[in-house]
Amino acid sequence: MILLTPELRFALRCNDINRRAAMRDEKPAPDPVPVLKLFNPLGAATWLATELYGDDDTLFGLADLGFGCPELGVFSLSEIAAVRLPYGMGIERDIGFESIHPISVWAEWSRRAGSILHAQSLLRRAAANELPSADG
Repeated sequence: MILLTPELRFALRCNDINRRAAMRDEKPAPDPVPVLKLFNPLGAATWLATELYGDDDTLFGLADLGFGCPELGVFSLSEIAAVRLPYGMGIERDIGFESIHPISVWAEWSRRAGSILHAQSLLRRAAANELPSADG
């Protein structure tokens, strides 16, 4: 599986450029929505990425290795892509991943919940409860 499509690469690079421009102009750093979710299909490790640095390998986002303490930081796309799992599997991209929540919300909910996956369930439930009912 291709972990990073050209469209995802473009969106991640744009977020990095926007963050750098804000720093340069002494403006508040943007709080982008994650555009990429990678996961271990045989375990709990999950990564949400918002930026791709100019080296075309370093991603910034939220990393959860399954130990109950998701952290914001950088991680290497090439290292993640090099992971070899049993049964010939590797790390995969969640092709259906979409979010309306910025990375700060993901980080807060993931830390409280102890994992990105549990936070994802909680955020979905919270969003569903905010939708208007069918009768009004």
